[in-house]
Amino acid sequence: MSHRSGHHSEYSTHHHPQDHGRSAPRRAASHAQAARMQNGYTIMHAGKQVRFGPVVFWIAVGTVTVLGMWSAATATYFAFRDDVLTRLIARQAEMQYAYEDRIAELRARVDRTASRQLLDQEQFDQKLDQIMKRQTTLESRATALGAIPDTSATGSIRAPGRGAAADTPASGTPKPSPISDTVIFVAPPDREARLESRTPVVTKPQPNQFAKVQGFDNVLVRLQASLDQVERRQMAALTSVEDSMESRVRRMRGVINDLGLDMAQLESAVPRAPVGGPFVPVKLGPDAGAFERQLYRINVTRAQVEKLNRTLALVPYRKPVIGEVEFTSGFGVRSDPFLGRPAMHTGLDFRAATGDPVRATANGKVVSSGWMGGYGRMVEVDHGNGLSTRYGHLSEIHVKVGEAVKIGQVIGAVGSTGRSTGPHLHYETRIDGDAVDPQKFLRAGVRLSSG
Repeated sequence: MSHRSGHHSEYSTHHHPQDHGRSAPRRAASHAQAARMQNGYTIMHAGKQVRFGPVVFWIAVGTVTVLGMWSAATATYFAFRDDVLTRLIARQAEMQYAYEDRIAELRARVDRTASRQLLDQEQFDQKLDQIMKRQTTLESRATALGAIPDTSATGSIRAPGRGAAADTPASGTPKPSPISDTVIFVAPPDREARLESRTPVVTKPQPNQFAKVQGFDNVLVRLQASLDQVERRQMAALTSVEDSMESRVRRMRGVINDLGLDMAQLESAVPRAPVGGPFVPVKLGPDAGAFERQLYRINVTRAQVEKLNRTLALVPYRKPVIGEVEFTSGFGVRSDPFLGRPAMHTGLDFRAATGDPVRATANGKVVSSGWMGGYGRMVEVDHGNGLSTRYGHLSEIHVKVGEAVKIGQVIGAVGSTGRSTGPHLHYETRIDGDAVDPQKFLRAGVRLSSG
């Protein structure tokens, strides 16, 4: 400081005197400025003075200047590079939208899965309901098949006791008879098929059972396959029954035609059973299927079979004795066993032992019972419509005149009474009083039973 003062003093000694008046104020100002520089800066605020040193002052000024320049530069940068912020904001928005879209997609997928599962469950329930309804239908069909009665029997001549033993050899297997005792049809496989056609019980699977199978479709496929098999068996059984009944009707009508009998007269001779009830016509609905139509045809055919059975019950096409048939003399001209001259034999002689049962070959009424000349003890049965049968040379008679007899009923016992050379049965069939060959009827019976 003292140096600065000396300098000023020396400087003033070199100026001319005329300049002293002008430079005095300048020197005063320079001295004031120097004093201020030495003494710092003072700020007046609210009547108070705050003094700063020059170093602090310039540091503050520099700091404010640097901050201002930095703010200006930053503002300028963002003013010219606002797309960076825009991109950042857009990127953030895009990420948020993508996240929201992903969430929406997952929700939609969950909803679709739930809807698909619900739809699959509904479809499964619908298919299962259809299967249950189909099972109910098949069960009703099985019941209808089981309700079809057997109509093959037209009255049988059984062989109890000694007669059965005569037909059974030591091996225990009955010997085949060349002439059948009665109409014996080969039993169709309908009974076995009806048993097989019983539908399996289909129960609705429970939720815990679904886990035991690979899928609902496998369950439905197995159930459908099972029901298809049952339906095929039922249709096969129904077809077998229908074919059997139709064949039976043809054979019955053929037998009656071959014997030259009048169907109308035979039917009129059948005694009426005490039956009745209101008339309810049978109708098929418009939605009837193949099974219902076929069952309707079977019922119609069955009614015909039953009617023919009642009619054929009056036709003597069965043999009067049990066991193998052996004729000792046929129908027609022969040499008389006592006179040795040609004579007409009006019946068939069956070899049999004394006491063997003699059975009626058709339904009818006894019109003669007792001794009848060369017949010895004889029974004559009227079967109606001009048909009658005679049983001669009996040792015993078990029926009386006016008594109604059924097929296979024992009417007497084999003997050798009358004009006979030994125990046998003389059997005749007559139409309107005229003797006809009994073998014609017996052959018809064999043909009828062979079906």
